[in-house]
Amino acid sequence: MSFMQHTDIGFGSTLTSEGCHFRLHSPDIITLEVVLFDKEGIPTARHSLERQESNSWHVFIRGIGENTGYAFLVTTATGPSAQWLLDPHAHRVQHQPASHPGYDLVTNPEWIAYTTCHDFDWQGCERPAIAPEKTILCEVHVKGYTKANPDLPANLRGTYSGLCHPATLAHFRQSGITCLQLMPIAAKADETHLSAKSLTNFWGYNPIAWSAPDERFASTDPVRECKTMIRTLHAHGIEVILDVVYNHTAEEGDGGPVFHFKTLDSHSYLKDELGQFKNYTGCGNTLDVSHPPMLQAILQSLRSWVLNYQVDGFRFDLATTLGRRQSHFSSESAFFTAIHNDPVLSSVKLIAEPWDIGPDGYQSGAFPAGWHECNDQFRDNWRSFWLHNAPVSAVAPHLLGSQAQFPAQHWPQKYSINYICYHDGFTLQDSVSFNDRHNHANGENNRDGHPDNRSNNQGTEGLAATAAIQKRRGKQKRNLMTSLLFSLGIPHLLGADLHSHSQHGNNNAYCQDNDTSWVNWALSSEEYNFRSWLQSLIQQRQTVMPVIMKAMTGKTSAPATISWLTPTGTPMDDQNWAMRQPYSCLIQADENNALFYLFNPDDYPVRFCLPSSLHSWTCLVDTAEDQLAARNIHQSDCLVRPVSMVILIPASENTGSRLIS
Repeated sequence: MSFMQHTDIGFGSTLTSEGCHFRLHSPDIITLEVVLFDKEGIPTARHSLERQESNSWHVFIRGIGENTGYAFLVTTATGPSAQWLLDPHAHRVQHQPASHPGYDLVTNPEWIAYTTCHDFDWQGCERPAIAPEKTILCEVHVKGYTKANPDLPANLRGTYSGLCHPATLAHFRQSGITCLQLMPIAAKADETHLSAKSLTNFWGYNPIAWSAPDERFASTDPVRECKTMIRTLHAHGIEVILDVVYNHTAEEGDGGPVFHFKTLDSHSYLKDELGQFKNYTGCGNTLDVSHPPMLQAILQSLRSWVLNYQVDGFRFDLATTLGRRQSHFSSESAFFTAIHNDPVLSSVKLIAEPWDIGPDGYQSGAFPAGWHECNDQFRDNWRSFWLHNAPVSAVAPHLLGSQAQFPAQHWPQKYSINYICYHDGFTLQDSVSFNDRHNHANGENNRDGHPDNRSNNQGTEGLAATAAIQKRRGKQKRNLMTSLLFSLGIPHLLGADLHSHSQHGNNNAYCQDNDTSWVNWALSSEEYNFRSWLQSLIQQRQTVMPVIMKAMTGKTSAPATISWLTPTGTPMDDQNWAMRQPYSCLIQADENNALFYLFNPDDYPVRFCLPSSLHSWTCLVDTAEDQLAARNIHQSDCLVRPVSMVILIPASENTGSRLIS
């Protein structure tokens, strides 16, 4: 590589064949030095950066190669005489614990970054490019998902390598998972209140270096091991979406720790008229993404993940913050415009968590074209329907893709991301086993975590229950998963739910790096049967839903028609919509492709009249059964047992070949 001018390089460290560029933006400091370290963490050299135009600091150091440790040493007008800072743009970082023998945090930094060469053999492997209507998202934590898997070598459990081990890959393939959504893998720091309680931020939503894969998931080299994981998943047809946190950093609020931006550029964070940090994230600070250097830093990080790691997309935590200019949100903000105009970033999958806790923070449906959005209303209303007393009108729109927020004419560029469970909140098993949160282990007197879980323990609090309650719980799990997978939109599964994993009623296990969060792989016969049922359900979904979803857009030769009916076959009226009662929905794409949903939330069986226009049906799903077995229905009605649902499709000569029985 040839020497490049500082105006052509990004923030942080940039290696060339002749040495390394170091560049930071900082209007708030007086002097800036980069200090180099050897493999033992001992300082070996210091180089001053020069202030350039627009408050950019730069130095080129010849002879530096990859894996050279470095940190920045700065002086300011108001701070201490010298202060260590971590490169917020680093591609690899390492925490230097104070207990390290001979290590002095007064004269040495707590965090060291490393120069990184991104050369990697991708072996010709390309991104799978799964169509949205065929996408099955599965949210997993790199460590939590594999840490307790006995089928993995002990040294690979909880690592990038464990997530792409043949045993793990076989599980994903058997489950029909097309896309892993990884909880944050960028380097993080623990909040001060957790450190004081000897707890750790297990989830990782407290970033310290956005572009550096976390070393806690690697045995030696997190950069290479993370790339190997993604390459292996791609080779098996599985996409990778990263859950990314660009709404705040680990520097917390006023009085919190200082790692980089607080000292480098005070304009990085939103502040009020008194100069105090605005806290629209609940984490102490809120990044000002309208600040040009901050916007540039975020775009640089996103492009690094796509270009250097070949990721397939991003899920943006508290994404409303990204569209803010102070308290105002706009779908035409600088961030969204920059993404749209970037040929790299506009080509990957983009998912927004469409809220933060600031003013007008709830922006569901307001994100621009090209952005799918997490749909919490889908979760709340389906849970309320099956587990409580929500009326038909609460869930019917979500069955059809929540088109008030996500109109079908905007599909596939903008879908609802449907989910019943996410990393925050109850798991599926806990949703039917606990009425109340049980978060005492978090050390906050059970005050943390959302109090509104829309859960129902079916009669007994906790996992221990009678056989009758266990049976009802199993059926409700099947109701919720069937409602998820056969609603229009992109289904999002919590990976732990494939294992009936319980967090023992903890609905905010962000600081539980133990078997509360480590997914259970030692399944009971009941748990194993549910996993097999869910795996089959996903496969069944893939046989019919893509065609229906395409027909709903109105862009095909025969747009889909929809009928809402009572069990007797008459159209629903206002009184029917306002009640929690049995009902049916017929989606007719064409004469060969249709879905007929029969819902019975009542505690007694109900017979549904079947449309005479289609004289023969095949039962695809019956949630009263704990196994999937397609069966033909030749009579004019169908019995739906208590608190269950049935999905029918037209019977034809080809039915048997397209169904998994």
